[in-house]
Amino acid sequence: MSAGEGVAAGAVDAEVGAAVDAAVARAVASGTGSTSRADRAAWLEALAAALEEHRGELIAIAHRETHLSETRLDGEVTRTAAQLRFFAGVAREGSYLEATLDSPDPSTTPPRPDLRRMLRPIGAVAVFTASNFPFAFSVLGNDTASALAAGCAVVVKAHPGHPELSRRTAELAVAALAGAGAPDGVITLVEGVEAGVALVQHPSIAAVGFTGSARGGRALFDLACARPAPIPFYGELGSINPVVITEAAAKDRAAELAAGLVGSFTRDGGQYCTKPGLVFVPAGTGFEDALAALVADAPAQRLLTQGMSGAFARGADAFARRDDVDVIGTVRELSDGVDVTAPSAPVAILVDAQHFVASSEDFLAECFGPLTVVVRYVDEAELNAAIGELEGSLTATIQHAPDEDVAALTTALSGVAGRVVFNGWPTGVAIAWAQHHGGSWPATTASVHTSVGATAIRRFLTPVAYQDAPASALPLELRDGNPLGIPRRVDGALRA
Repeated sequence: MSAGEGVAAGAVDAEVGAAVDAAVARAVASGTGSTSRADRAAWLEALAAALEEHRGELIAIAHRETHLSETRLDGEVTRTAAQLRFFAGVAREGSYLEATLDSPDPSTTPPRPDLRRMLRPIGAVAVFTASNFPFAFSVLGNDTASALAAGCAVVVKAHPGHPELSRRTAELAVAALAGAGAPDGVITLVEGVEAGVALVQHPSIAAVGFTGSARGGRALFDLACARPAPIPFYGELGSINPVVITEAAAKDRAAELAAGLVGSFTRDGGQYCTKPGLVFVPAGTGFEDALAALVADAPAQRLLTQGMSGAFARGADAFARRDDVDVIGTVRELSDGVDVTAPSAPVAILVDAQHFVASSEDFLAECFGPLTVVVRYVDEAELNAAIGELEGSLTATIQHAPDEDVAALTTALSGVAGRVVFNGWPTGVAIAWAQHHGGSWPATTASVHTSVGATAIRRFLTPVAYQDAPASALPLELRDGNPLGIPRRVDGALRA
């Protein structure tokens, strides 16, 4: 998603290890897994209220640390509070538990006992925060909200791009949780690369949620898999988010589509996981001329960190030095070094489809920041060949004409993306029950899961089946009479 920190296995400083041990011990001792759904919903609502109460203070810190506009950050606080309240509703509603009851039936082979199954909290989890969403994917972001709703205590690994904001948000969260009657240790904060490594390797951490770079995420994923007892690692990593503009759409509204693309790939400096980084456009439709004029007028923006600014400059320069591309925009010269505090200007790289296919690995490398690659195709055969080179992405977009048959395109793009957008732009991810924010590698490490939407809670749950259990041993959600009134499947039939 965003440029991340390098990580490596190895010995951890004793002081760092002690701090991680203490944080994890508090999380485990909190007993969060045995709390009620109603109580956890109230905690989430208290966290949302605390964010909103301290909105001005937090925005000021975030603006200073990330260079994002106060308007953007204000909207992100609103979104983050909405996410917390959304997961409060998910917890109260209860269908996420997948409560399922099968009555005993001695006539089956083998005879069926009384079976009752539901999802239970997986245990204390680690959450690695993102740089580009200092609220919505940070200390109180989607991962934390869904984990708390599931009944998991959370140890948050702060992002170094906004340390002061992370600390202050965590302080407010701890106070809000205490005021809402939550036990100590529901949320704790650790900082630093070593702490992150120790957290993933800690034997009492049961799962990890991560949003960041493919390089950093892969390193942590490997650590999670290499543990004596491997654990789930839910990483949201890099994504190109391809867009296909059909010939009919380009002929009908080339200027409008160019404006939409520029608005999307330059939004907040192109620092979105859903930025359209690859666009397939039919040649000779006037789209390129419209794009060139708009890119020239698009503002430059200082990126989140100096490391990201340098990486963007190097990535743009590597594209611009190729002899098979045309460049729209200004690419910074690297001969005298890069001013990592200077704003980064938008860049579009134009390449013919046959050259894209010949060097697809190069063109599919994510360049985090305001850059997009535009692939010109001359016919359907060239387009199909180019689409065949795509890797996993969070999104794919089809810009088409009214009543145009795009079923074949939809099938092709559904195989590489977790969300397919029609006649829109992928930046912006709605908070909803039907949302899916995921995709196959390298977009995520677990394509069946999402980090946005109600089913994000599923990452932090594990199923348990109870066979012929006495009523007193059963969770209330599985007892006869459905005392908590949650949706359940009984003998194969859904019942509210």
